[in-house]
Amino acid sequence: MAQGFRLPPFLLRHGSGLALAAFLLSTAQAAEVDGMKIERVTSPGGIEAWLVESHANPLIAIRFAFRGGATQDDEGKEGLAYFISAMMDEGAGEMNAIAFQERAQELAMRMDFDAGRDVMLGNIQTLTANKDAVFDLVRLAMTKPRFDQDAIERVRAQILAGLKFDENDPETVASLAWDRLAFQNHPYGRPIKGTIQSISNITREDLKNYVGRVFARDKLVISVVGDIDAETLGKALDHLFGELPLHSELAPVADANPPLGPTREVIEMDVPQSVAQFGHRGIARKDEDFIPAYVLNYILGGGGFSSRLMEEVREKRGLAYSVYSNLYPYEHGAVFVGNVATKNEAVGQSLEVIESELKRLAEQGPTAEELDNAKSYLTGAYALRFESSSSIANQLLWIQIEDLGIDYVNRRNKLVEAVTLGDIKRVAKRLIEADRLITTIVGKPVAAKTDGAPG
Repeated sequence: MAQGFRLPPFLLRHGSGLALAAFLLSTAQAAEVDGMKIERVTSPGGIEAWLVESHANPLIAIRFAFRGGATQDDEGKEGLAYFISAMMDEGAGEMNAIAFQERAQELAMRMDFDAGRDVMLGNIQTLTANKDAVFDLVRLAMTKPRFDQDAIERVRAQILAGLKFDENDPETVASLAWDRLAFQNHPYGRPIKGTIQSISNITREDLKNYVGRVFARDKLVISVVGDIDAETLGKALDHLFGELPLHSELAPVADANPPLGPTREVIEMDVPQSVAQFGHRGIARKDEDFIPAYVLNYILGGGGFSSRLMEEVREKRGLAYSVYSNLYPYEHGAVFVGNVATKNEAVGQSLEVIESELKRLAEQGPTAEELDNAKSYLTGAYALRFESSSSIANQLLWIQIEDLGIDYVNRRNKLVEAVTLGDIKRVAKRLIEADRLITTIVGKPVAAKTDGAPG
């Protein structure tokens, strides 16, 4: 899927591993996970977050998100959230961009933002000794961004240059075209990074209005990691976020209902290798069938060299270097999406093999051995998501965003282990519709059928 890869902000790095930290204990709820204690805490001002406190290193990591993201871009101003994410280090309060970035560099901190479809993500990393000054600077960025015109034009030029580059990237073009076909008039069908026209249309007032509407406490979730106790952090949370508006002003977003194909669109590009993206509607994150679908996708195309698609398309036939599939359970519409990159003359055959394998899996399901192997890998590898403090913070943030519960880290592997062969066969029939794929192809494919032909 076309994701919001954005221009790097100023990155003021101080080495590495941070450990989750967190919030003033008001009504504390905790979960023990392999020695990691996760607390739900509330600051004196009522701001909630999750805490894993660790004093192993003098470092603090904070991950936070405002719900809204690119779905809140004004019509004709697509890319507005993405533009905002690149502007947050471009001056605040009395400091212009240069002064702001010099101060941040003095503090050896990191602050960056990233626009997703449903959320605006924020990331702070700091030395414990510098935390008060860092929190001052971040608060200023969120509550009093300058959006000076010279900075706007500089960032605009960078974004436009990136969009020009993307026009010649087959994978990006295929992804954007797929989103357009799958989501049609829904906000998900619009490019997160915008278009040359829409980015050119964005004004200083648009930037200010977006921050005023979206950066609010009622749609805020936070995870903190590291060398800070709950009482200290509770006060810091109020200092960081307490001046934000209590209520956001988000435009309502309808649920998307991606149409079923078969639909196939070919976009010609003079490149030696074509890229194809294929897929259809998926299964929502809160659906009771999501975990079986997740395991199924690992078997199908999410398991790298152990997946069926890789085995059938690359290993047995040598048709493609890469082929994979993913589940994207967006807040307002879930999709199942795959991608294959292959030489132009092999596109048609590659897609035929993929569709054939999808049909076989839907009709027969996986084998007991495939299911056992998938569950063994997925449960064993889960701990790797918590190797560093920043990765812990990120995992806990997304558990909050997806409203899975503070005990999800403890429950997750049990949910995977509970998937039976009957479950996964049933879900394969429910999820996979090989004859109804939406497919976009970018390149100069030979013998790839179009106009809705199934392949």
